[in-house]
Amino acid sequence: MTSSLHRLYSFRRCPYAMRARLGILFAELQVELREIILKNKPPQMLAISPKGTVPVLQLTDGEVIEESREIMIWALKQDDQQGLLDTEVIHQANALINKNDNEFKHWLDRYKYADRHPEMTQEAYRQRGEAFLHVLEELLTKHTYLLGESITIADIGIMPFVRQFAHVDREVFYSLPYPNLQRWLQHWLAHPVFIQAMTKYQLWQEGDEMVVFP
Repeated sequence: MTSSLHRLYSFRRCPYAMRARLGILFAELQVELREIILKNKPPQMLAISPKGTVPVLQLTDGEVIEESREIMIWALKQDDQQGLLDTEVIHQANALINKNDNEFKHWLDRYKYADRHPEMTQEAYRQRGEAFLHVLEELLTKHTYLLGESITIADIGIMPFVRQFAHVDREVFYSLPYPNLQRWLQHWLAHPVFIQAMTKYQLWQEGDEMVVFP
């Protein structure tokens, strides 16, 4: 039977999947959630998205959206009552997300998995990643969120990756000279929408009853 809801394949701890779920929550949409584990990818997901990474959103008309950023934008274009796609800052938001995805994520992966990348020390990888943290810190000296006093797509698109960076070594992260970024992250970790995004679900198996998110 065809679902009446769009279907999201997700993995709870993946920062890309986190931001897709945040976009869906801020858009106040409901989707069918299929929580997976990346070491045992279901053939149903691979059939529609052979790249094998999450998130993957399959719309009810069969269209497949395979990139987390596109899922965020798609969701918010359905309903954006809080103005996360604010046209006055959208270009700046896109530039920040580009920097996050194309530069910061590179160093984040090497910082987190430094044993797999012995070319540099873990501290050196962390310091390379801090170049982006410095940019965010400077923005947050001016206002509550990255681009103003309201949440934008930049916040939900970047926060899961800063969270991952911080969690490599929390003691080190909170000793770094980024008080505004630390405040911003703590605010997000306690935010009810993020807490809802991080709800734990059983792994999906064929034949399970539909799980509606949220």
